[in-house]
Amino acid sequence: MENQINTVSGLFDKGKLFLKSVFIFIMALGLFIPTQFTRELVRERKERQMEAINDISGKWGSSQVLTGPILKVPYQENTRDERGVPLIVKRTAYFMPDKLDIKAEIDPEVRKRGIYEVVVYRSKIRATGNFKEIRWKELGVPAENILWADAQVVFHVSDVLRGVNEDLFLNWAGKKIPFGPQAQLGELKDALSAPVTLTADSLNEPLEFDMQFNLNGSGSLLVSAGGRENSIDMRSGWTSPKFTGVKLPDERKVSDSGFTANWKHMNRTVPLVWKDKTYDLSPSALGTELIVSVDGYDKTERSIKYALLCIVLTFAAFFLIESIYKKPLHLVQYALAGLALVLFYTLLLSLSEYLGFNLAYGIAAFSTIGLVTWFVGGVMKSGRLGLFIAMVLAVVYSYIFTIIQMQDFALLMGSVGLFLALAVIMYFSRKIQW
Repeated sequence: MENQINTVSGLFDKGKLFLKSVFIFIMALGLFIPTQFTRELVRERKERQMEAINDISGKWGSSQVLTGPILKVPYQENTRDERGVPLIVKRTAYFMPDKLDIKAEIDPEVRKRGIYEVVVYRSKIRATGNFKEIRWKELGVPAENILWADAQVVFHVSDVLRGVNEDLFLNWAGKKIPFGPQAQLGELKDALSAPVTLTADSLNEPLEFDMQFNLNGSGSLLVSAGGRENSIDMRSGWTSPKFTGVKLPDERKVSDSGFTANWKHMNRTVPLVWKDKTYDLSPSALGTELIVSVDGYDKTERSIKYALLCIVLTFAAFFLIESIYKKPLHLVQYALAGLALVLFYTLLLSLSEYLGFNLAYGIAAFSTIGLVTWFVGGVMKSGRLGLFIAMVLAVVYSYIFTIIQMQDFALLMGSVGLFLALAVIMYFSRKIQW
């Protein structure tokens, strides 16, 4: 009888242990839910950051894209209307320069709106180039129908309203010609235009142009390749540029004093001469983004993805310790320790906005490890087990921090780490009688 009672009692204890492990796992899943609220909070803070950036950019000058200069020449076309009545319609032809050389010196400045930083810049732009010859015969338009006297050079700045605060001049055939606004539909509808003089004798001779101006903007400066052969040179005191666009620089140098970058680009996607429409040259844009190295939100969001892993590994350590050393922990104590692990992410988010991600992660992890160690060590009445918990949490947080920093190898590091964690759990759980 006594043996039967002992057997039933043993089975009950084993069942209780298994049942408790199931409750602990469900609790870990439940604690993962509030971490997703923190993830929403991260997205909200990122949106507020973008609002601050857009607010400053909208008043100073937004990201700038330069297109041109391009020669625009009207011509007349003889046609008939639906009733067969002869008409003369005025149309437009465009000529792209054979060579376009743009140099930009960018002077960056960091503006603050609350806790957020936005990069704005002043820049000095110089655009030079030439038309070796005007290939008007490729238009298929009689020479007498081309209105050379009404020719213009058009130049487009994406945010000319706030970015250009002075008159722009075009140096053409020894003359300094001011740019004015033009009214025309199409991709170049907001372009500036400067009237130029073309004669029959000048069409077969190289026509050179030169223009210099100051440009304000923020975030990025791009140049659409508006010539057959394009050379773009940028230099700045900004130390963390991001080169973007259709291709990376052919030559670049980034140092503690700034960067220099040079692009060579041959236009092979847009014809040098076209008529009756405008081409979108933005796909050929290239240049530089001036970014503030504030990736705390992205890293915080990535760390939250590993919240369930952190909770499960920590609870597994608790469960093994209480099973092996017979130091039982109540489910409420699991829940309190789990809440500390959840609050780690809120602490990390708030601190990273002021201290940067790495320092914030260290402070949040140290605080969480200290609190959980103090709590669990006190409950178990064992400083040695408390230190063991601290070591386990330190390994877990260090492991997650390493995965976040090594984004390209996150999958490899994660897989290897999980395999090792499972091996450790299997090793210490061998003697547990389930």
